[in-house]
Amino acid sequence: MSRARPVRVMAPGKINVSFRVGGPRPDGYHSVASVYLALSLYEEVTATARDDEAITVSVRNGAGLDFDLDGIPLDASNLAVQAAELIRETSGHPQGVHLDITKRVPIAGGMGGGSADAAAALVACSALWNTGYSRDELIGLAGGLGADVPFALHGGVAVGLGVGDRLTPALARSEMHWVLVPASFGLSTPKVYAVADDLRARRGHVPDEPEQVEPAILQAMQSGDVHQLAGCLHNDLQEAAIELAPELADILELGRAEGALAGLVSGSGPTVAFLTAGRQEAAELGQRLSDVAGVVALPVRGPVHGARIMA
Repeated sequence: MSRARPVRVMAPGKINVSFRVGGPRPDGYHSVASVYLALSLYEEVTATARDDEAITVSVRNGAGLDFDLDGIPLDASNLAVQAAELIRETSGHPQGVHLDITKRVPIAGGMGGGSADAAAALVACSALWNTGYSRDELIGLAGGLGADVPFALHGGVAVGLGVGDRLTPALARSEMHWVLVPASFGLSTPKVYAVADDLRARRGHVPDEPEQVEPAILQAMQSGDVHQLAGCLHNDLQEAAIELAPELADILELGRAEGALAGLVSGSGPTVAFLTAGRQEAAELGQRLSDVAGVVALPVRGPVHGARIMA
């Protein structure tokens, strides 16, 4: 029997343009109310059939990028490997696979890069092994891998409730243009949540479970009014991220001074996202941030599609 051709899949990173976080739950998680936006910064996974039953993984940087890849596990703890194993278990396919991952989303940057890898691996292995799973079936499987994985499959714009995995599509009538400033370091998501809980406890504030997002932010995204959207950006974890990495406050201040409409820390950080008025403004802001602060600044757009097989 001839071996199936490799399958290449790209899946987007994301930012949370609004992120409300409740108090800690008995299960250790936090309930959230988030508006996710998929951006044109893609992880790429190529799945190649093996002659044995092993599931293996390799990781490389995308062109022009120099992320420190040493901290990415290459064993069963890698989320993409877990995604492949999940597809194999549920489909009963006996074959192994090698997953080659090209990283473009900042690592430990609050943009769901590992979740995008998992989403791409789900789609790639499902196609490689000809499972016949629908997109909805894959999204159903994705929730067991992590809260951000279903959105990486979904793409576009969505409201996320629960732990972020209960997704409802939302409309965005036009592209929005952003500049991302990834940090040279990562932040531990559990540590950021722990600091956020501690800051609230010191103030005697234990928030209720968020049950919805603010209508104003959905209205702004639906209308494509970036100036209205700029006034709605919010992240409950931003203060905690800055507590752990005070230099993020300097980047936020610089971006606004250099012409961004607004900026926020993405998710648990430390990537900072700046909203701009349009494509040209994003390009100009990115160049100024590079010139003035010597930081990496990546102009991107969104919304974009979710995990997709590439020709």
